Amino acid sequence: MRLGYRHIDTATAYFNEQEVGRAIKDSGIDRQQIWVTSKMWLQDYAYEDAKKAIDTSLNKLGLDYMDLYLLHQPYGEVDEAWKALEEAKAAGKIRSIGVSNMTPKIWNQWVPKFASMPSVNQVEYNPYFQQKELRQILMAAHVTLEAWAPLGQGNKSLFEETLLKNLATKYQKDIGQIILRFEHQEGVIVFPKSVHESRIQSNKDIFDFELTSDEMDAIRNLDQNGKGMHDPDAAGVAEMLLNAFDVHAND
Repeated sequence: MRLGYRHIDTATAYFNEQEVGRAIKDSGIDRQQIWVTSKMWLQDYAYEDAKKAIDTSLNKLGLDYMDLYLLHQPYGEVDEAWKALEEAKAAGKIRSIGVSNMTPKIWNQWVPKFASMPSVNQVEYNPYFQQKELRQILMAAHVTLEAWAPLGQGNKSLFEETLLKNLATKYQKDIGQIILRFEHQEGVIVFPKSVHESRIQSNKDIFDFELTSDEMDAIRNLDQNGKGMHDPDAAGVAEMLLNAFDVHAND
């Protein structure tokens, strides 16, 4: 926060909501100036469990409301969990609600059944994996794509792309800044992760230059035809995630 960041992304499954809440309180920054996103784990998607999970997140964060709350994984009783999110939003506990890791197939399976449209779909996205089919669906529904792994989780091949190196030289920026600027101009919400202060600083210094339309098209051509690191449609993913850990182990 000292470096100017005001968007915090956490989740029940990150096991750090209490620490995030403490940091917000200790920062001395007005609550209205901080955007807090958290996510419900699929272990809690049954309707009554989902209602409890929302209150648990609020209690751990020490907040009266969350700015955005997502369904972290799109499996199980998704419709019941979504109903709980809608009710919590109506009650003022959550300002905006959304989903995460929904592919076109999963989106079409669930979202048409929802009473209201998600504000965002948080998915893997970077120049090598531009989610072109999904973006068409989201744009038609006026839903914003929010990117996790916007820098490809440090993919060495991505950072060795001649195009990106040349643009970095032209604009006197690093390659990460070129990537983030591209994504910003694409209308994607990005929140790159880093533990290095210098990188945390540089990741937000992307607003003093603008890529040309030709440069944007060139980066769009780096897309590798829908190949990402994570495939939510793959067989066994739902079972693997459900059994990955117990978010209530320490309750």
